Amino acid sequence: MIKAMRKWKIRTQLLVVIILGGVLAIWLFGFLWYHEPDVWIFCQRFPSLSWNSEAFKEKLREKAQETIIPEDDSLDEEEIQLAMKDFFDLRDEYTSVYLYHADDPEDSVYRTFLAGAYAPMMDNIAERSILDIGYQVTGGRGEMYFSDVMQFANKKAEVMIYSFHRYKVAYPYFLISFVLSVLTFLFCVLGFISWKMRDIRILKDAILVMAEGDLQKEIPAFGEDEIGILAHELDHLRIALDSNIRQEEQSRKANQDLITAISHDLRTPLTILNGYLEILQLGRTDLQADYLQRCLHKVADIKEMTDKMFEYALVFKDSEKLSLQPLPLQWIEQNLNENCDFIRLAGFQVQLNCHIQQGNLLADAVILKRVFNNLFSNILKYGDKKQQVVITCLVEKQKLKIIFFNTIKEEHSGTESNRIGLRSVEKMIAMHYGQLYVLAEQNTFMVEIQLPLL
Repeated sequence: MIKAMRKWKIRTQLLVVIILGGVLAIWLFGFLWYHEPDVWIFCQRFPSLSWNSEAFKEKLREKAQETIIPEDDSLDEEEIQLAMKDFFDLRDEYTSVYLYHADDPEDSVYRTFLAGAYAPMMDNIAERSILDIGYQVTGGRGEMYFSDVMQFANKKAEVMIYSFHRYKVAYPYFLISFVLSVLTFLFCVLGFISWKMRDIRILKDAILVMAEGDLQKEIPAFGEDEIGILAHELDHLRIALDSNIRQEEQSRKANQDLITAISHDLRTPLTILNGYLEILQLGRTDLQADYLQRCLHKVADIKEMTDKMFEYALVFKDSEKLSLQPLPLQWIEQNLNENCDFIRLAGFQVQLNCHIQQGNLLADAVILKRVFNNLFSNILKYGDKKQQVVITCLVEKQKLKIIFFNTIKEEHSGTESNRIGLRSVEKMIAMHYGQLYVLAEQNTFMVEIQLPLL
């Protein structure tokens, strides 16, 4: 039941708790009040609360045989009561006694009143008020009624006895039953509120833990109500914040490492290049061509380092805007031919197998140029010129596939790389909704690019 309630809205849960608490409280009050007669019987064990109706009636019968009922019609009720004072004095504080003619017809609606004496407690305003209010609330449960025909010295009369002894038990018991029922209802409602406040308190503590910087502690689940939804979304926020902070730390460290490495690596070739240029400026050497070649070599080193810096920037950059436009497949073939011609000039043997027909793909031409430049630069840097470079381009299952296969130089075959260049290529291909597959085994290297066609 509780698990099912956790899926409801809080106001629905509260309404159900109020209804169930109300039903339980009403049932409890009915059960307790139904057993009020048993409580009254139990209380007869205590002298201060007991009252024996039969013993009291027996005393009245004995006294009635000695008492004469005045038959003078000129006497009023008070005079009759005064004449029968000893009889009426048998009543106690909580008992009223009244006399009626016993010879009235049985089918008479009204009995002829002779005399009577109400309970002395009626003279106490406070007790009388409590009795009146309790009579209305309890339906007269605090009053007991007895009737008996008794033989007096001169004639018979009907004696009516009204006892209020029971109100000393019934009214407090009614109040106790009512209070217990109300407390039961409040226990259900306040228990539910306390339950929700506990959830809010736990959620508050979890937020304070997050505010202190601890993003590892999970936020507990609280069902599917408003508090549960808030906790669920807050936990997602915690995970996202933790991931962002970690990525930020990694990016910051990578950038710092890159800046440190590039700064150190650039200083040496720039210093050497500066020295070569100063020598050339002075014109004091016959080895001008040799020094020019050395300068070009150092410029190539510097270019390689700056390219690596750009690759790092692309890999650790969160996003880059693309200008996606329909690009004909002939553009791919033309760009591959240009790059193949470039590495042929560097001494590589290249075989380009291009089997593409008319078609288009959605791409950013600038980004794809960077992809091809990166891959061909890797071939220039790590490829073995003695072995043939094979590049295959084909269309298969509505995808453009470009496969690069080359042999790695022996001096680089066992070298472990940080693969920043390939990571940047993979990211650029993913931006075009494509895939990159890399296979490196001993001295062979293969890269396959797959791009969706329009």
